[in-house]
Amino acid sequence: MTDTLTSEQVAAYFARIGYAGTARADLPTLIALHRAHAMAIPFENLAVQLGTPPGLAPQQAFAKLVEARRGGWCYEQNGLLGAVLAALGFTVTRLAGAVLREERGQAALGSHLCLKVSLEQDWLVDVGFGGSLVEPLPLEPGEWANAPVPASLARTGDDNWRMAIRLGPSPMYYDFRDAPADEALLQRLCDWQGNDGESVFVQNLVVQGRAPGEHRMLRGRVFTRTGSQGAQQRVLASAAELLDVLSGEFGLEEPAAADLWEPICARHAALFG
Repeated sequence: MTDTLTSEQVAAYFARIGYAGTARADLPTLIALHRAHAMAIPFENLAVQLGTPPGLAPQQAFAKLVEARRGGWCYEQNGLLGAVLAALGFTVTRLAGAVLREERGQAALGSHLCLKVSLEQDWLVDVGFGGSLVEPLPLEPGEWANAPVPASLARTGDDNWRMAIRLGPSPMYYDFRDAPADEALLQRLCDWQGNDGESVFVQNLVVQGRAPGEHRMLRGRVFTRTGSQGAQQRVLASAAELLDVLSGEFGLEEPAAADLWEPICARHAALFG
């Protein structure tokens, strides 16, 4: 299989995200597709938790996110959207991000995949950073409301950009250079994050998604809904409740996730007592 999507696959992707607009390589289409994707396809690492970590190939992401109606992490989310945009005629550059680079050092480079789309100006496109961005950001310093998850772009002083969001007590961010990603590096970090016991994606279940004016996050047993009135949390009490949240809040039908309940509880006890 190739990384190029057919017109039939693009149409199936449009149906998956509920998009009925134009298929032109212009800014209104880019914004509308980004928003529709963010609202329809959740960020999730169930495959990693269930022992089948995904790879980088957009065709694999298409099979999972579109045909199987699942979510995915950054390599899949932005890999799929990038392939769709390229099929529509957009100029797309895959960029390698480094999540929490100040804390983790250069070893973090490649821990995130984001996209640059070049129109009259360049845009940062990212539907894979925990469901945080609803629309693309112009690649320039600034702050955006992105309700309820404020976002910002800034230069770091060492030829990097930093995209940061404010969700919870500590800002989350990644740094990236405006240059095509080293695909071998992305593959190494994808493999590490999906298999190594030190990876947060191996250690804990994470599911995040958007609704209008709202961000939803399941991290282990803790479900958080953040809106204009702040955050509301609850701790899940059973495997049945876990499946209900996955289905009702994120549209994910994955009965095998019930098998994760015991390790989720063990991780919660280790973190919180």
